[in-house]
Amino acid sequence: MRTRTQTVLREVFRPEEAAIEQVVARYQRVAPAVTRFARALAKNDKLRVRLGPDSAAGTDEIVCDPRLFQAAYNRQAPVTPAEVALASALHEVVHLVATDFDELRPTPAGWPGAPDDPEEPVELLAALQRAGGAVAESLFFALEDARQERQGLSRYPGARSVLADLYRAALPDALRVAGGLSQFALGCFLLCGGYIDRGTLERRLERRAVGALDDASELITAAAASTDPWEVADIALALVEVARAHGLLTRLTDDPTAAQARAQDRHDADSIAEGVDRVRLASPAVKDSLGYEETRRAAEARAGATGRRGPSELAGDASTDQLLLVSQSPTVYLPTGQGGKLVVSSAPVAFRRYAADGRARLAELAREWGVAQRHVSGELFPLFTANQRRGLRSGYDQGDVSPHAALFIGAGLYQRMYERRAARTRRRYAVSLLVDGSASMLQPRPLTAARQTPWGLSAALLGAWTLAQLCDELQIDFEVALFNRSFAARPTDTEWTYTRTRSQATAGLRRTHGAAADRLGSTVNHYLLKPFDRRWRDAADVVAGLFWTATEPVAAAGAARRDPQNSPPVSMFDKAANVDEFNLVLAAERMARLGAATRVLIVLADGMTRGSVEALAGTVGAIERSGTTVLGIGIGDDTVANAYHRYQVVSRPGDLAEAMIEGTRSALRRSLALFGVETWWTRSSGNGIWKENKSA
Repeated sequence: MRTRTQTVLREVFRPEEAAIEQVVARYQRVAPAVTRFARALAKNDKLRVRLGPDSAAGTDEIVCDPRLFQAAYNRQAPVTPAEVALASALHEVVHLVATDFDELRPTPAGWPGAPDDPEEPVELLAALQRAGGAVAESLFFALEDARQERQGLSRYPGARSVLADLYRAALPDALRVAGGLSQFALGCFLLCGGYIDRGTLERRLERRAVGALDDASELITAAAASTDPWEVADIALALVEVARAHGLLTRLTDDPTAAQARAQDRHDADSIAEGVDRVRLASPAVKDSLGYEETRRAAEARAGATGRRGPSELAGDASTDQLLLVSQSPTVYLPTGQGGKLVVSSAPVAFRRYAADGRARLAELAREWGVAQRHVSGELFPLFTANQRRGLRSGYDQGDVSPHAALFIGAGLYQRMYERRAARTRRRYAVSLLVDGSASMLQPRPLTAARQTPWGLSAALLGAWTLAQLCDELQIDFEVALFNRSFAARPTDTEWTYTRTRSQATAGLRRTHGAAADRLGSTVNHYLLKPFDRRWRDAADVVAGLFWTATEPVAAAGAARRDPQNSPPVSMFDKAANVDEFNLVLAAERMARLGAATRVLIVLADGMTRGSVEALAGTVGAIERSGTTVLGIGIGDDTVANAYHRYQVVSRPGDLAEAMIEGTRSALRRSLALFGVETWWTRSSGNGIWKENKSA
C-alpha cells in the first residue's frame, strides 16, 4: 500500500507529458551521467551514447531507442518522472553494453542434440535452440536479463530500487492472467534479479509454480552469480527439466509427432515471454533471439570495418534528429495553462543569395507603395534625443575628453568634464515584430481592381525593413521574427537539404512513432530574422533575400528546382495553420529579459490562429498587463478585432507598412508622455488609423 508521500507516475503526468518528445527531453537532462556510466561499464572512454530509431550496440557507440523510455513512463508505480528517466536509461545501457552471445564454443557435454562433431565451435543461441528449443531460449533470456541488471547496476542501488518499484507494480496484473509456467518463469526473473523476496512472491503463486521454484532455488542463485552466458544457458536447460517435472509444460499426447512437439514448444515459449514481458522493461538485446540479432545488425549497419559511420545510418538519423530538435526546443505555456513546443532558430542564411535582387526590388516597391525609407523617425528623433539627455548626469573625471584634459582641469577651464549615463538608456525601449510566415502570405491578393499579386509577405517584410530604419535612427533595440507551422528549416539548409531531410524524417517518424509523426514533423516554428543581440547590417541580407522570395515566389521556386543545392529552402513556407499565441509568449519573454521599460510587440497575420481566439486574446491581455504594448495587424482578416486591444485591418500594402510604423511611433510617443514630454505628445499625428477594442 502506498504511503501518503508516494505518487503513482500516471498521477503526476499530464497526457502531453508522456509524449515522446517530452520523454526524450527528460533523457537529455541525464544523458551526461548515462554516458559516464556506460564508459565505466564498458571500460571504454571513447564510448558514445546517443538516441536512434533502433537500439544498437557497437564497439565505440551504443544507440538507445527512445520508445523504450516512453514504455517505462506508461507504467503505474510509486516513482517520479526524474527517477524513471535515469533508471530506464541506465537499464538500457546495461543490456546494450553487456549483451554479447557471439563467442563460438564447442557444445557443452551433456546438452541434448549435440552435433556429430562435438568439437565444432558454435554460437550460443544456435546451440541452445538445438538443445532445449524455444522454451529453453525464453528461460535463458529471462535469466540473462535479470542477471545483467543485478550485476550491472550493483553500484547503483537507487536505479535498482526504481526498477524494483516498476516491476512490483506490474506484478499483480501479470499474475492475474499468467498460468503455472508463466508464473514459474516470472518468479525466476524476479528472484534472479533480486527484485522481490521469495516468501512474498510464493504467497501469490499457484501450488505447482511454488514447488518448481523451490526445486529451482539453487539454480536461480547460481544464475544470479554467474558471469558466463554459456553457464546461464546451461542453467536454463536445467530449469526446463524442473518445469517438466512439475507438469508445467504443455503435453497434448504421450508420443507427439514432430509438428506437435514444435507447436507445444512454441506455445510454452510464448507463455513464458508473455508473463515476463508484462513485468520487465523489454530491452531488444535480451528480449529474444530475434531482438538480439536485430540489435547486432543495427550496429553493423551503423559502422563498417573502420568503425566509422556508414551511409546506411543516414536514412535513419533524420527522424531521430527531428525528434531531438523537438525535445530540446522550449516549452511555451499560455495563461490558460496550455503548453506546447516551439522550435526556435535563426532563418536559413541561404536567402542571402537573393539579397541584391531583394534590395533592388525593395526600393522599387517602396516607391510604388509610397513607403518612405529615409529619416522615418521624423519628429521622434529630437524627442528621443531630449529624453535621453534627461538620463545624463555631470561629473569630473580624467577621461578621454581631450589629451590636454589635465591642463584644462588645472587651469580651471572645465566646470563640467563629461556627461555620463545614469542608466542604460538604449535599453529603455524595445520593439519586436512577429510576421506570419505561412504559405497563405504568398498567395495572390487584390492590389487594384484589375490586378492581383502576392503582396502579403512582401509588404510585411517591407514594413519590417522600414521599422528597422526607424529603430536604427532612434538607437533602440528591436527584433524581427517569422513564424509558421511546418517541418522546421535549419539555419544551414538549402532547398536540397531541406526537402531531403524532410522526406527522410517524415518516413522515419511514421515508421517508428506512428500517429505521433505528424505532430513531430510539422512543428510550430519561430525564425529569428534579426535578434536583439545582432546588428541590423548582419541580418539585412537575409531579410532582403526573403523579400525577393516573397515578391517573386514563382521565380524563386523555379530557381530552387534548377539549382536546389545552392538555393534557399523556399519549400519551408507551408500551408499549415499557425499557433500565434505561442509565438507571442516567446517574443514577450525575450523582450522582458532585456529590462526595457517601454516594450512594443507588433503581430502581423492573415488568418485565424490554429489554437483558439479566446486563448490568443487571453495571451495578449496577459502580455499587456505585464507592461508591453501589443499591436495586432490583420491582412484582410478581422480576427485581430476579437483578439487584440489595439488592432488594424489592412487591405493595401502601403497601409500595412504605415500601420506598422505609425503603431510603433504611437507607442513610443506615449512612452515619452509618461516620461514628462507632454508638449510633444499633444503634437503627435497618425494615431487615428489604430482602433482600440475595449472588450478584448
